[in-house]
Amino acid sequence: ETLGEIIGAFKSLTTNQYIRQVKNNHWLSFNKRLWQRGFYEHIIRNETELVKIQEYINLNPLMWLKDEDNLERPKIKNQNYGRN
Repeated sequence: ETLGEIIGAFKSLTTNQYIRQVKNNHWLSFNKRLWQRGFYEHIIRNETELVKIQEYINLNPLMWLKDEDNLERPKIKNQNYGRN
């Protein structure tokens, strides 16, 4: 099996399980897709790359708060900072 096949199987199994939980246990439903369409493979070649990737993973959920596609993101009022 290729990595793509394994990822595809994981996405399929987890999506089907989530759908069952939506139906049986009133979990929050999702719109169109539970998973993003593709994925990105990268071989981590050294400690520096590993640290950068770890930082990206750790900070990524915070970026969702600013993402324009996030319909639930906090709205920030336009402030003019003392300008009239």
